[in-house]
Amino acid sequence: RCPPYAFPQALIKYYCYEKYFNHAVNAAAVAQKKYSNDAVYTFFHAYGNLMQGKLEKISLKSIFRSDLSPIISAFLAFSLMCVFVFPDREVIQELDAKVKEDRKSAPPKSLYYAGTFLWLLGRNDKAREYTERMIKLSNGSKEGLILKAWIDVTSGKDAYARKAGKYFDEGLKERADVFAMMGKAQYCEYHQIYSGALEIINQVIVSFPVFLPALTKKMKLLLSLQDWDQTIDVAHRLLQKDKNNLEALRMLALHSLCRDGNIIEVELTHFHTYILSFHICGRNEKVIEQTFRMVERAFSLAQGDSDLATELGYQMVLQGRIKEAMKWYKTPFTNRDHSSVSALTGMIHCQLIEGNLEDAEQQLEFLTEFQQSIGKSADLLYLRAVLAMKRHRSQEEVTNLLNDAVDAHFSSLHGLPLGVEYLEKLNPDFLLEIVKEYLALCPAKPPAPGQPAAPQLQHCATVLDKVVKIVPGLLQAVFLLAKVKYQSGDIDAAQSTLQHCLDQCPSHADAHLLMAQIHLLQGNVRLCSQSLELCLSHNFEIRDHPLYHLIKAQTKKKTGELTEAIQTLQIAMNLPGVRRAGSSSKSKNKKTELSSADCVSVFLELAEALWLNEEQHEAAKVMQDAINEFSGTPEELRVTIANADLALLRGDTELALSMLRNITPEQPYYIQAKEKMADIYLNHRKEKRLYASCYREMIEKLPSSHTYVLLGDAYMKIQEPQKAIEAYEQALKKNPKDGALASKIGKALVKTHHYIKAINYYEEALKTEQQNFLRYDLAELLMKMKQYERCERVLHDALAHEQDDCRYLVLLAKVQNKVEKTEESILSLQRVMLKRMQLEQPDAVPMQKQLAAEICAEIAKHYTSQRGYERAVKFYKEALVYCETDRKVMLELACLYLTLGETDACQEQCSVILKNDQFNEDATLMLADIMLRKENKEKAVFHFQQLLERTPDNYHILSRLIELMRRAGKLEDASRFLDMAEKHSSRSRFDPGFNYCKGLHLWYTGQPNDALRHFNKARKDNDWGQNAVYNMIEIYLNPDNDTVGGELFETLDGEIGNSTEKQESEQLAVRTAEKLLKELKPQTQSGHVQLRILENYCLLATKQKANIEKALSVFTDIANNEKDHVPALLAMATAYMMLKQTPRARNQLKRVAKMSWSIADADEFEKSWLLLADIYIHSGKYEMALELLNKCISHNKVSLKIYFCFQSFRDAALNYEMAWKHGNQTNPTIGYKLAFNYLKAKRYVDAIDVCHKVLAAHPNYPRIRKDILDKARASLRS
Repeated sequence: RCPPYAFPQALIKYYCYEKYFNHAVNAAAVAQKKYSNDAVYTFFHAYGNLMQGKLEKISLKSIFRSDLSPIISAFLAFSLMCVFVFPDREVIQELDAKVKEDRKSAPPKSLYYAGTFLWLLGRNDKAREYTERMIKLSNGSKEGLILKAWIDVTSGKDAYARKAGKYFDEGLKERADVFAMMGKAQYCEYHQIYSGALEIINQVIVSFPVFLPALTKKMKLLLSLQDWDQTIDVAHRLLQKDKNNLEALRMLALHSLCRDGNIIEVELTHFHTYILSFHICGRNEKVIEQTFRMVERAFSLAQGDSDLATELGYQMVLQGRIKEAMKWYKTPFTNRDHSSVSALTGMIHCQLIEGNLEDAEQQLEFLTEFQQSIGKSADLLYLRAVLAMKRHRSQEEVTNLLNDAVDAHFSSLHGLPLGVEYLEKLNPDFLLEIVKEYLALCPAKPPAPGQPAAPQLQHCATVLDKVVKIVPGLLQAVFLLAKVKYQSGDIDAAQSTLQHCLDQCPSHADAHLLMAQIHLLQGNVRLCSQSLELCLSHNFEIRDHPLYHLIKAQTKKKTGELTEAIQTLQIAMNLPGVRRAGSSSKSKNKKTELSSADCVSVFLELAEALWLNEEQHEAAKVMQDAINEFSGTPEELRVTIANADLALLRGDTELALSMLRNITPEQPYYIQAKEKMADIYLNHRKEKRLYASCYREMIEKLPSSHTYVLLGDAYMKIQEPQKAIEAYEQALKKNPKDGALASKIGKALVKTHHYIKAINYYEEALKTEQQNFLRYDLAELLMKMKQYERCERVLHDALAHEQDDCRYLVLLAKVQNKVEKTEESILSLQRVMLKRMQLEQPDAVPMQKQLAAEICAEIAKHYTSQRGYERAVKFYKEALVYCETDRKVMLELACLYLTLGETDACQEQCSVILKNDQFNEDATLMLADIMLRKENKEKAVFHFQQLLERTPDNYHILSRLIELMRRAGKLEDASRFLDMAEKHSSRSRFDPGFNYCKGLHLWYTGQPNDALRHFNKARKDNDWGQNAVYNMIEIYLNPDNDTVGGELFETLDGEIGNSTEKQESEQLAVRTAEKLLKELKPQTQSGHVQLRILENYCLLATKQKANIEKALSVFTDIANNEKDHVPALLAMATAYMMLKQTPRARNQLKRVAKMSWSIADADEFEKSWLLLADIYIHSGKYEMALELLNKCISHNKVSLKIYFCFQSFRDAALNYEMAWKHGNQTNPTIGYKLAFNYLKAKRYVDAIDVCHKVLAAHPNYPRIRKDILDKARASLRS
């Protein structure tokens, strides 16, 4: 083993190079004792003391001793006189002449040490001159080559540095030299070949285990490779060998600060570590106090140091002591140091904080001129951006300045490895200030679904991603990243990031408040309140934060507690800082920052709450206060937009538009104002042309990628995808790297049904390998087009590129399901879940759970489609274990319970959903359905009233209500809701949704002709058209909603007559239905099946045997391919009945009778039961028929044919009355039978009354006048 200091010269030279002069002196002293005062070690001992300024320890006798090279002695004396002693010019000239004279005759060894001395002083050119002379005299000395290589690699000039590697290799040819190996590692590090440098250092450690600088270098190289774990391991190894090793202690301190964010455990052992910790501590008060004391002490030891004075000024700024900061910034100028740019920059910063904009602007102009000669300064660009913001300049100007500041800042980091210098120059605190300025330009709320986020948020995300990657322990950066994601609309990512932040620091008040805002946005009032309570429990002083009260008030307003909301907002209004926009307040020495945007929000929320509480006068006063408070600020325009909203609440759209028109393109919030105008034109005035013109005007005034995207989105909203594509392409030209735009173009092409073009577009985009995420869109499109094999290939290719993205695996499982690879599909989904749980990091637990829930739900959907309901319920429950608040899963489970007839379980799920989201439409509709089934009409109507009183024109709910009331036998109550919708808006009668609902009601009340007229008005609408056409076809094929094929019903029709006129009418109806079928464009597999069934019902309607047999073949094919398909089985039975093959029809209907009823196939189930009951009646099996009829009535109390069936064996008149009532007293067949039974029961007046009603609606109805009316009149007379 090599004894200690076997290579002392290499150790001392390395210490001197790293400027560890005290280490060099100690090592030289040890070597002097060991090697009998060798002159070389005397030289290094004197040099180390000289560089520390310890002149008293330098012996002049030792410098000029005889065995020390004259040239080296002269160099030391020369440096001593020039640097540390008031020089005597004559003595300096004499020494200089002596150096030049001695150089001529100096031996190689003297030249070598002279070169070493000059290199260590940083005089590389002079050092190279001496070293090259030494190499020449010594015929290529290895020592000389190694020194020359060191000089070149540290010169900072690429031309020299490139050659250094060759010289190091020459020096290492014969033997391992530690100084040369360390130099070769330095060469690799210079060229950023860190793994190569690490390999060389490992060789040094193995060959020279006591050479501690090698371990130090390894620790730094591992940090450059961002391998923190091994870096810390090496630091601990160093401390085992040298417990006071400064570099190791500093590395542990950096790890605690950067990775863990654990400020308490940091042991600050080095001045630079103090300063560095100050910039990455997130403005922790304890750290700032420590660093201030340290810098203050340093300044007391080095009076007049401009850099230290400037640093003290900056630390004063962070403590809010601006006047004292200004004094420190002026210190360099007091000491006649007028060249301190950093001090002048600090003064400008103070002036901006104090609002002294004139002076700040003058100073900035001066510095900007000066900047042109020294290059761009990130600090100055940032200050110019702050000034522009305070001067209310355009957002574009401020954004450009901030972008330039970020670019200039990161350009200074180019080529630097991760280490202390990199972290000092990174200055995360400065970057966070830039991010805050970006955020001040962005809306505080996330964009509406489908709308792009503010472009500044992308810049924020880019900056914060870099900061968080390097300094993940800086929780303020993590919090701001969560806030950026929230404001960008990426709510799940924001929630996950926030959760990580709160796991690290449960008392982070701002994180709790943002989490509360997220829960509020999601409509989860209970979790929002929990977040506020947690925030309060960790930090009681949050009660003095207006934002806390603002969120609390929004929660109260959401739950309808307007009085409490108003009281909470009034508390917020009285807190310091709210009435001074964008100011800060101090409470118990705690500083509360409140943005002007939050201040405005308090005013606006209070005004809205007062308005909703019918305190219009008070609301107007608050709005006026807001106008006065924010007049002349950018937030004034938000108040204007809010005023426009109040005008809309009053129904005054013209006033709202006139207010918004006054906002010009030069002002902030111009885009938001134009979007609001567009919304008014579209949703209040239904003027699509003016809606689009608002966005076109934006393009004319502010052409940018963002505004072109808005225009494209607007065109998509009004169903003009071709124009949208043109707008998106323009946006892509302005921002070619925006992957979201490429995705939008692809989706727009799909919307225009240019599927092949969309596929080609995706494939071309993927060839660039910059838009790999488009593979998912391409795979989805291929799956929709049923190109399953091609889709699988794309997905496998995607998984090869992005192995950790489980979305592709989930989609692959869906494709496998489509091609009936059932087991493979389920195994894929389960494998995804296991894989994801293994790969994710602990801080992504919420995302893991969410994905696991989605996968379980997907498996459940698969089993549902296969009618494996029990296993589906199991997987839905498992999904809720992972994510108990997932409303989508809860709704699907509730729907499944309803399908299975488990109404209590369904009701329980719906109640849980409504507890957190009391206006959830789907849950309310299901609950109403259950209440109607349980004969609890009042509760059912209450649920609908809740929804329809808030939005009477919600026609989706209204249509469901009419459907459910029909089944409950309460159709007459539906008229009230139709009247409410009609009165809600003067344009309701023209709305396709209203006409659809009106047609539905008329159809169900036995008025098919009027129903057709209303359905026809909805026929061309994108939302309602397809359903309207389906209903029209059914009416044309079966206007009286008869049970086709029923023997009993056909007998009745036969009694009434089968005229030629009626046959012609039926044939015309069939031809009309066939024309309407061509308008249907189903988008789903089930829709295509439904279309095929309707097409073949048209064949049945011709009543021709060949057509009936053809239709039966199609129905049989569908039934074979679609397991337990109720509509197909009913259609088969109907065809068999028409072919007089009753036993075969009965077999199909018995299959249906054994199935569980589902609301999706409700009508088909009822018709099947009725048809089977009809067969049983004619077979004399009355009890079996009665069971089916009771079952039918339990699901639909308004089915006319049910009551007709009952007449065959009991209570004829009573059942005919029910059928007559629910048919709205318009069905002539039922009327005839009711009047006939009244006649037999000697209720002549009632019989005459029914006859008059039938003849009023159908004057030519056969036989009723002669058989019933005349006989009833004659009986009365007698």
